[in-house]
Amino acid sequence: MTYPNLYKPYQMNGKALTNRFLMAPMTRSRATQPGDIPNKLMAEYYGQRASAGIIITEATQVSLQGKGYAKTPGIYTQEQIEGWKLVTDEVHKKGSKIFLQLWHVGRVSSSKVNGLQPIAPSAIPAKETKVYIFDGAPNGDATFVPVEEPKEMTQEDIHQVVAEFAQGARNAMEAGFDGVEIHGANGYLIDQFLRSNANKRTDGYGGSKANRIQLLLEITQAVIDAIGKNNVGVRLSPFISFKDMVDPEILDTIMLASQALEKMNITYIHLCEADWDDAPKIPDSFRVELRKSFSNTIVATGNKTPEQGEVLLEQGLVDLIGFGRKFLTNPDYPQRVKINAPVNEISDTHTLFGGGDTRGYTDYPFLSNIS
Repeated sequence: MTYPNLYKPYQMNGKALTNRFLMAPMTRSRATQPGDIPNKLMAEYYGQRASAGIIITEATQVSLQGKGYAKTPGIYTQEQIEGWKLVTDEVHKKGSKIFLQLWHVGRVSSSKVNGLQPIAPSAIPAKETKVYIFDGAPNGDATFVPVEEPKEMTQEDIHQVVAEFAQGARNAMEAGFDGVEIHGANGYLIDQFLRSNANKRTDGYGGSKANRIQLLLEITQAVIDAIGKNNVGVRLSPFISFKDMVDPEILDTIMLASQALEKMNITYIHLCEADWDDAPKIPDSFRVELRKSFSNTIVATGNKTPEQGEVLLEQGLVDLIGFGRKFLTNPDYPQRVKINAPVNEISDTHTLFGGGDTRGYTDYPFLSNIS
């Protein structure tokens, strides 16, 4: 076997994973409308990919206010809970584990998406940032619209968001998930609080690094109180700065946050890494420091090759390797890696976000279906 560490079983705080492949969260915008309800097609999609040791779902809004893109699923109504049960049942039948990613987009939204003015730590719009809607274009493509200026969150707004994350976690467990991942990455609400360029507050949630990590810590504690620390992971993206998120202090801020998350004893930190060709690489020194700061599971995601993943596992710097687009196009990706089989490529970029049928979603062939 070429990659022995990738295929080793793993115990993640009492959750037995069959291998170290993690299917990374990928927004696909297939939820049933109205109501942003998960459906049978989504259950088929996730079930097809249950050869991963663990799946993290697409980002899932904890409230209508937290929605930033069209047709993304929610976890705040009973109809959404029932829809997600279809997904968890299918994945569990296939022998994998699945966590729900809890999401609030903050300022990365538009009233054209959800009918509401976005909210954020400060009333600063994200420059050169767009979200998408489906407005009946003949080819079915998404239409991108600029984000709008957000309203600065009040203390009441902050309490409301913390409560929404906690309730979303409870709802996820009711839907049959094995746990939840708090989305603190990629320029969305929690990340906006972490970054000095997006957070200009002068209260206990802004100014110093210690203040800027408070929303993350309050949300994490509320979710722990709701469903238990063994069921909670957090996603962070220190080296990603799109959506107008350049912050010279972010690495120190993330390390401070990781030390606090270690004290909370959460199950994992998911390090979201840039996945484009000329993206900044995470230096080994940062990985070493993170491993010293955080003793539980660390996930690395960001267009890794199996070779790169194997090296990180061998070095002990991470415990699970997240694969995104390779799972999108190859539902049996671990099997293909094991036997060095060819992989499917994206058949049609128009089907990445949205679509009403199986095309570009559940129709990517398994090895057994290729003659």
